[in-house]
Amino acid sequence: MIHVLAVLEKNSNTATELCNMTSSKIISKVYPGMPTSDGAGVKLTRMLGTPELEILDPFLMLDRMDSDDPDAYIAGFPNHPHRGFETVTIMHSGQMRHEDSVGNSGLITPGDVQWMTAARGIVHEEFHSREFAKTGGTFEMCQLWVNLPKDKKMVKPRYQGIVSKDIPKIPLIISDTCHVEGPQQQAADPSEGYVRVIAGEFNGAVGPANTHSPVNLWDIAINTPQKAFDFRITEGHNTVIFIRRGAVEILGQNLKFQDVAIMSYEGEKVTITAKDKDTQVLILSGQPLNEPIAARGPFVMNTQKELQEAMMDFQMG
Repeated sequence: MIHVLAVLEKNSNTATELCNMTSSKIISKVYPGMPTSDGAGVKLTRMLGTPELEILDPFLMLDRMDSDDPDAYIAGFPNHPHRGFETVTIMHSGQMRHEDSVGNSGLITPGDVQWMTAARGIVHEEFHSREFAKTGGTFEMCQLWVNLPKDKKMVKPRYQGIVSKDIPKIPLIISDTCHVEGPQQQAADPSEGYVRVIAGEFNGAVGPANTHSPVNLWDIAINTPQKAFDFRITEGHNTVIFIRRGAVEILGQNLKFQDVAIMSYEGEKVTITAKDKDTQVLILSGQPLNEPIAARGPFVMNTQKELQEAMMDFQMG
């Protein structure tokens, strides 16, 4: 009997050690979004790419547009160039049409994602479909800019039109509880929320987006407030948590609507508790490129010489 108790105690201690081995990322700093405009006067909120938070390698910019006033968004984004990075557009409500200089075109509808690799250069425009322009309504989308590694900046441009039905929708993971056999991952009921895996991997589900460096992009809905859910993130990734709707608590710190939390480099778990019922969050994590950046407007290169060449190439057509 004494031997059995000793074994149980040893197993219990081992389980506790296993649970403690999964360290949590902590919040390094929280930034508010910055109201601004872009394109032909489209009103938006910029979360990343502001004077306070210029970049978080490999992420260059994150914008959110959300309005039911057509005057705030109807002008769209007329023809403009890009070189050296990727644009990722996530449509939440409304419609946007894309056309570019290499022959790609498509309509982005709610739930869809457009992942465009500008690479050596592309000129494109983003505007509303005739149907949506006539009817109007709420328009909400997020656009992310992802830097390209030096050896990928001049590859052939690529367009990935990812429709909503092709994006895995995975149940949330209830926050860890320790058992004799170690930490367990328990899936929540689908009614409690989900993770749409756009890029990278979440709990075994792989997103459809092909990326040029390791990146996770998760579109998260949490419908059950006051319940903790875990998100495992690769240690060593730079991580951004953006509160798109509602409010959350992370390690005792409250984050409100349109807050951006930059998480610590160390750690491999983030535990999120929603404060409101209809809470929606974007989590971005990526392996830093650790390469020099020379940027001006729509061009992101590694040296000033490359930047000047990009501007000259665009001017010469």
